[in-house]
Amino acid sequence: MGKLTGLSEANLAFDLPPGIAPRPSRPPPPRRKDQTSDTEPEAGPEGHRKRLRDKLLRAGPEALADYELLEMLLFLALPRVDTKPLAKRLMARFGSFGRTVSAPEPELRGVEGAGDAVIAALRLARATALKLMAEEVREAPVLNNWERLIDYLSAALARESVEQFRILFLDSRNRLLADEAQARGTVNHTPVYPREVVKRALELGATALILVHNHPSGDPTPSRADREMTAEVKAAAATLGIVVHDHLIIGNGRHLSFRREGLL
Repeated sequence: MGKLTGLSEANLAFDLPPGIAPRPSRPPPPRRKDQTSDTEPEAGPEGHRKRLRDKLLRAGPEALADYELLEMLLFLALPRVDTKPLAKRLMARFGSFGRTVSAPEPELRGVEGAGDAVIAALRLARATALKLMAEEVREAPVLNNWERLIDYLSAALARESVEQFRILFLDSRNRLLADEAQARGTVNHTPVYPREVVKRALELGATALILVHNHPSGDPTPSRADREMTAEVKAAAATLGIVVHDHLIIGNGRHLSFRREGLL
């Protein structure tokens, strides 16, 4: 059978019944602005969010820049807003993801777009991280888990703008019973009452303590008042058979151990 060439609707019209014209070809309907093909990436904020989520799930958080992690966190607070500009403003103001989630509320409110929902999301991220770190510290005797303890205390205290005095209450196996803030003070002083420290230790059944406070200046060098307070707490605890294992001062990226420095 011979090969047919040059066929078209016009020269095939003789095959149609009399009086019926061939149907004209129609162009495909125009694509809506919000419609994408299976092979084209989604456009707009939703497409950008999807790409970030896919990147996180496919390659892990290490594949994301700090501002991208912050941007994704802000999705929770601002579900209908493009959060990339705000994430970049926060990073420009505070310098890193960690400093942003730990920033004081008044400073956060000074950044355009950072309202209650944003601040709540940042506080939630910080609280979640501290909870995870605290659970890791509880899993083993504190004295055998020193690096994790320092990491946890640094995350909790290094960026505080005022002094905070905390006590780690330990059981007879040096496991963490409680980590409690006993007092908050000024930028360079926190009042500590040895009697209250010992009273709380008895309430918890603690047999040992680790004293902790921060220096907002970033310099962990102990002051004369720090040394005197440590000696007073140690003496008050000793009368009831409670041991003070150490006093840690947390600075900005640095810390000091009274025991390692021979001060306890």
